[in-house]
Amino acid sequence: MSSVTETWLAEWFIHNYIQDCAQLCPDSVSQLFDNVRTNEDLQQAVSEVVQARLSSFIFESHNYYAQAQFMILRAVSVYSLDVQRSLFWMTHLAAFDRDLSIYFTAVTFLHVARKITRKSLEDELLDVLATFCLESNDLRRCRNARLSSSLSLSQAAMLMKVVVNNSRSTVQLIEIELSKAYLYRALRYVDSDSIYCLANVYLAVLYYTTGQYQTAMDHCTLVTWLQDHSQCSSCVVQGQLLPKIGSDIDTVLGLAVFYQYVRTDALSQQEVQHVTVFTTELFAHYLCIRCLSVRQLMSTTFADEIQQHQKCFSESSEMFITDVLAFKLVHSTTYPVDFRKLNCVKDQAKSVMSGELDTSELVELLQQSAVEHLTTCRQLEAQKSIGTVVTTDYEAMYAYKRGDYHRCLQLSAHNVRSLIAGPKSLSHVHALPEFIQLMDDDIVSLLGLMSIVNPLYTDHNDNVTITQLHLSLYLMTQCRMKLRHSVTSLAQTLDYIENALHTRELLTLDGLLLKLTEQKILSYISVNNDPL
Repeated sequence: MSSVTETWLAEWFIHNYIQDCAQLCPDSVSQLFDNVRTNEDLQQAVSEVVQARLSSFIFESHNYYAQAQFMILRAVSVYSLDVQRSLFWMTHLAAFDRDLSIYFTAVTFLHVARKITRKSLEDELLDVLATFCLESNDLRRCRNARLSSSLSLSQAAMLMKVVVNNSRSTVQLIEIELSKAYLYRALRYVDSDSIYCLANVYLAVLYYTTGQYQTAMDHCTLVTWLQDHSQCSSCVVQGQLLPKIGSDIDTVLGLAVFYQYVRTDALSQQEVQHVTVFTTELFAHYLCIRCLSVRQLMSTTFADEIQQHQKCFSESSEMFITDVLAFKLVHSTTYPVDFRKLNCVKDQAKSVMSGELDTSELVELLQQSAVEHLTTCRQLEAQKSIGTVVTTDYEAMYAYKRGDYHRCLQLSAHNVRSLIAGPKSLSHVHALPEFIQLMDDDIVSLLGLMSIVNPLYTDHNDNVTITQLHLSLYLMTQCRMKLRHSVTSLAQTLDYIENALHTRELLTLDGLLLKLTEQKILSYISVNNDPL
């Protein structure tokens, strides 16, 4: 090696490596090596190779990323998900690629939302969502929880504990709905009065948290109706699981902890075993009274509830310091006298007897959270792409689905301007069932016709791909027509469509969607009798 000099090594590297790389670049780059005369020429040629290969690498990486997204989406759509598959995907994607892990979470939420809409919240899907929220890998626990009221109650408690520690967000609202579902599952397999009462009290707390006060009172009533509470001493309401339901409970729990400190440290007494807990029956009465006061409803029913709380308190053979403090707070509060009349709460309790969760709210939250995750994916994608990537296309789709046409038009028009003015975009949306639920009926019909013509059209990525520009043009057109804009505002859109239809790389679904958009504009013009 003593004969190897820096000059010799540089020449070897250029002839054996860089020139080979240059052959993979455009001709304008590879031909630079034919005219190398000086060091400056060589440096320029090498710089062009490096830049060309870097651009090529980014392009290829984006293609691989898009293919990976399609494979994840199609695997979930075709083969569905269970807890075991979800754990496999979560574990490997988290270790492999953060962006794809976020994308998988979004796809999972859309998949479960689609399944719930068609059927109901089955046990397997409930456990799949809990696996994501709790980041748990205890497969056996999930399966055993389906057959046990105590384990279902435990799963609900774990989710409620997460809710207490998190700030209010879409994911937290999903966790609240899942907690409700597990509590209903506990009631489905209930084998003791203690679990029956505790599950209903926790359901009342969660419904109170989401502002559904009548349903919260209904569940409280189911607890107070129970004649024999002798078994309920084995299950208590855990203060650490209670979400924010008012400053009163925070005060009670804080005083209970202080009371414990005074007993053990200042007075050297034995530590109390249960400090931040409530008995189920007394807490049900307290929460029912709180629901009545929040709704500003006063009648003989309210007075009866106060009286029943006093009776239950005086007859209780066992209670905690928290029960005493809560009782004191209720009966030292002055309530307004001009409350409206309240229908009998007991008549309303029939609505909760079915023991089933209304999943419409959960479906909406899953779709909203999925859009938030997908927007995060777009933002990460935009940081790495050499082309233009708009980050609000999924938000625009969701706004259109919810009927917020002004918001959708604002986002879509901005996206169209950005995509036309900037470098060519490589990003797109897949039109598989998970994403179809975010699209309107006309696109769904278009996909249905494609399926009739070729039932296997979804097997290939190119057949189910809509580029960001063409989707944004469609949404912008739809919103303008929904908002009854003048036909002159659609003139430029027709020009954009005409140019796009003559693009050589136009994909199947892109072409069909552009023709559909064009026909919609022409029909709109015809109906309004306002020629361009």
